Amino acid sequence: MIGMRINKRWAIHQWLPVFMAMPSMNKELYRHQEELGFLGTENDFGLRTTTMIQYWRSTEDLLAYAKMEKHLVAWKAFHQRARNNKNAVGIYHETYQIQAGAYESVYVNMPSYGLSQARTAIPIGKGKQTAKERLYTTNS
Repeated sequence: MIGMRINKRWAIHQWLPVFMAMPSMNKELYRHQEELGFLGTENDFGLRTTTMIQYWRSTEDLLAYAKMEKHLVAWKAFHQRARNNKNAVGIYHETYQIQAGAYESVYVNMPSYGLSQARTAIPIGKGKQTAKERLYTTNS
């Protein structure tokens, strides 16, 4: 997960460059999705906080991308803008590892979203019936 929070709404000239730094990285990810191991992303734009949830084939793929020159240049610029904004905007970045097959996502009346875009969605009622049974079934 990566995102930003607008702390001073009136300081547009300080937080807008931080906000605008992310699209170039997203374009690169989608252009080279298969080779980078990038599975997809979800974005949420709130009144003050944005959140981007990225899905990767593996932690190794994510870390390899993080070391690529284009990402390093973009990330350094993003981080520099965030640090030099007089607290007008905050940024955050979180990484979670999930053991292969050790997850469950339930969607009701939803289009394909989140992990269901990265892995095949299996309707409840097809096979395993309890959350515990579904959670410990390989979902690859």
